[in-house]
Amino acid sequence: MSVDSILFQNLHIAFKNVGQSIQLFGIDIAYYGMIIAFGMVLAGAFILSDAKRKGQDEDAYMDVILWAIIIGVIGARVYYVVFSWDEYKDNWIDVFKFREGGLAIYGGIIGGLIGTLIVCHIKKLKFLDVADSACLGVLIGQVFGRWGNFFNREAFGGYSDGLFSMQIPIEAVRDSTDITTEMMQHLVTIDGISFISVHPTFLYESLWNVGVFLFLFFLRKKKSFDGEIWFFYLALYGLGRMWIEGLRTDQLKFSGTNVAVSQVLSAVLVILSLIYLVYHFIKLKDKIFIKVRKEREH
Repeated sequence: MSVDSILFQNLHIAFKNVGQSIQLFGIDIAYYGMIIAFGMVLAGAFILSDAKRKGQDEDAYMDVILWAIIIGVIGARVYYVVFSWDEYKDNWIDVFKFREGGLAIYGGIIGGLIGTLIVCHIKKLKFLDVADSACLGVLIGQVFGRWGNFFNREAFGGYSDGLFSMQIPIEAVRDSTDITTEMMQHLVTIDGISFISVHPTFLYESLWNVGVFLFLFFLRKKKSFDGEIWFFYLALYGLGRMWIEGLRTDQLKFSGTNVAVSQVLSAVLVILSLIYLVYHFIKLKDKIFIKVRKEREH
């Protein structure tokens, strides 16, 4: 074994040489960034294909994609910096060091939402219809994007020795503050290298997102109203994130508290989305009832 090893010990799977980057023309290119970029390309391709399926203007949707990505990346960074302000308050220049990591998915979603709203207004597109397609693309990006955390040895959960637990060398952990006392109490030494055993929360979230994507993919052709897919996405992703965030040791928290920002935001999104969905389903049911009654009267 080496410090580049990542083990799923109870599944008997061992990745012995997992690097974090490759060199191209003397420049280190992180796998994290490559995976994020790949996920964005796949997401964009899916959104355009869904626009074509619906008979929508693909060029307008491309504008949505480009601006959502640009503002989404900015939003992801701003969100992270705001809730990690102690790391940046004494050194502003670090705020612009994107290559050192520090992007938050909820900030990306908020930024992408702002970008989408702006383009929809300019191009006279129905926002909720666009959002129904866009959220499926976002899920694709999230499924792949989480594997960037695997290569970075980050965004993992607390100590675990369960079926899916993952062992990583202490030396390879990106941020030592993510290592808990319980992890240190259960250190495992293999070939002279100390490993911690953790919940692979990146894997949990990636698999959860696959399930949400499949559900929404088959639901999209049967949707009853614009926004149905989008709000189901917010509710289901929020539900999974609320649980998974509780396992992580790198939570962004409200200043001066032990409350995780993403858990609170997830809970709010779940509640508001369910209210929206229930309201529209009741409204739809009433319309069907009135229609049937009128038909019987005639």
